[in-house]
Amino acid sequence: MASNSGKPQGEYQQIDLMKLNLAQLNQLKNQLNQELMLFNDSLTTLKVAKSKYAGSKEALEQFKPNWNDNVTLVPLTGSMYVPGKFKDINNVLIEIGTGYYVEMGLDSGKDYFKRRVEFVTEQMDKIEKLGLEKSRIRDAIQEVMQIKVQQQIAAQQAGGTTAPASQKA
Repeated sequence: MASNSGKPQGEYQQIDLMKLNLAQLNQLKNQLNQELMLFNDSLTTLKVAKSKYAGSKEALEQFKPNWNDNVTLVPLTGSMYVPGKFKDINNVLIEIGTGYYVEMGLDSGKDYFKRRVEFVTEQMDKIEKLGLEKSRIRDAIQEVMQIKVQQQIAAQQAGGTTAPASQKA
């Protein structure tokens, strides 16, 4: 995808907020609010994924080498179990995506879940930083909006006239 500005993707364009009218500022603020809601939804999804990966890693940490042929309860639902037997404690079947499973050694499985937790944590950190940046920008926009409203009120009181059409919200 070509960029007209010649700037790297992801770089922000600097805008003088004082040059925008209230309607433009409000539109920008609403856009930032939508982005922040999307970030919050993404963070919630990533927290659930991180919890699942961490739980899977912890489950593998509990495996003991002498568990071969031991009987255990296998969950079918949240409240229904059937008896099962450990056949090969050194190999596990891990879901790596929607409907895709890979058989790997116990240590490889632990390492896989450790890497997934680290990756998801990194993504969460990136989103949190972006969210913080967007929140700061939204706060700056709100401050400028307040200044502009106060300027309009002061202009109306001083001159008894209405603000120019470009300044109306």
